[in-house]
Amino acid sequence: MRFLSSSIGKKIVVALTGLLLFGFVLGHMAGNLLIFVGPEAINAYGKFLHEVGHGMGVWVARAGLLVAVVLHVVFTVQLTRQNRAARGADRYGFEKTQVASKSSKMMIVSGMTVLLFIVYHLLHFTARVGNDYDAYRVMLDGEMVHDVYKMVIAGFSWAPASIFYIIAMVFLSSHLSHGVRSLPQTLGLNTEATDKLFAKLGKAFALLVLIGNCSIPVAIWLFGYGR
Repeated sequence: MRFLSSSIGKKIVVALTGLLLFGFVLGHMAGNLLIFVGPEAINAYGKFLHEVGHGMGVWVARAGLLVAVVLHVVFTVQLTRQNRAARGADRYGFEKTQVASKSSKMMIVSGMTVLLFIVYHLLHFTARVGNDYDAYRVMLDGEMVHDVYKMVIAGFSWAPASIFYIIAMVFLSSHLSHGVRSLPQTLGLNTEATDKLFAKLGKAFALLVLIGNCSIPVAIWLFGYGR
């Protein structure tokens, strides 16, 4: 508890949870992009996720990600408050505070948008609230499994879902770009060289996620892929 209450402890937790969430975003995107390989590929992927660990693996992963998100958000907010208080009201510190304030406000907006999207996304595709996705079944290797392919096609054929998804990905990419750049600063390792490097990495990572994730609703909703 003393470690977590310290500034160093909070920074380490924020960095580690951030890295975990970055990895999840990449892995989730890679899995979703299997829809372009074909129905068998993404349905087999969905079957694997729900069978790993005798069906418990996916729930353990969800619980772990939920804890990571909560810790990341709570400690980031606490560190931001501590940093503002530590800067004081001197002239140069005041100017930096103004810059940081604008950036942090954008992070809050993008973070809240992403959080709302996660809730909606889970209700839409995981809990399948307000739809008949549970009826989507298909034979795979002699076994009846959930038809993930048909579910995704049907989900993104609905314009509001695709539009909200694309908007959320724009905010997510903005959040990731800033998050990657601020990682060395969070750990107290920031230099002019690392700042430039991580700024480029942040933009490249954000662009990759934006294009990769948005390619799915764009292909289905706008170009009729899979329909």
